[in-house]
Amino acid sequence: MAGLNHDDAVHHVAIDVTDAECVADALKQTERAIGGIDIMINNAGIAGPIAPSWEYPVDAWREVIEVDLNGVFFCCRAVLPGMRERNYGRIVNVASIAGKEGNPNAAAYSAAKAGVIALTKSLAKETPDLSISINCVTPAPVKTRIFDQITQEHIDYMLSKVPRGRFLEREEAAAMIAWMASEENSYTTGAAFDLSGGRATY
Repeated sequence: MAGLNHDDAVHHVAIDVTDAECVADALKQTERAIGGIDIMINNAGIAGPIAPSWEYPVDAWREVIEVDLNGVFFCCRAVLPGMRERNYGRIVNVASIAGKEGNPNAAAYSAAKAGVIALTKSLAKETPDLSISINCVTPAPVKTRIFDQITQEHIDYMLSKVPRGRFLEREEAAAMIAWMASEENSYTTGAAFDLSGGRATY
């Protein structure tokens, strides 16, 4: 990690994760700049509107699925051939406790994150004989800019479901993800790591 303190150790590429060709092009740019990708953290996401399913805008549904689920698929699809060729890789998909339990008035987000969990398990079962670990985390809400997309009422509801009585800290999520992406995580694949403060215990 010390190497990341040097400016030339970080290569930035802005991409639209909903565009498979854009993702593939970004991969090529990255490989030219720093070589093959060994670690992929899929964390791009949007919340979408808060509304009951029968009033949920169809365009908004499609947008949430495109970003939160299809984006994860496109990124995994892009990096896996190289990981398979090198017989090494770590993929961590950021799902959500909503993907396990479903949140009312957030059907698109919940469905997309449930899809991420299932996608993670499917990909892991496609690569069991390789040194590739593909897992996901199912965190409770973390105070990020995604909170700007949802109502205070919904924020209060989410907090009321967490037995710990507080939201997850970014550093707590980062520590778990860092281990999942490390060489130490050499055995577990296809797992959903719970970070819900006791909301889910399965």
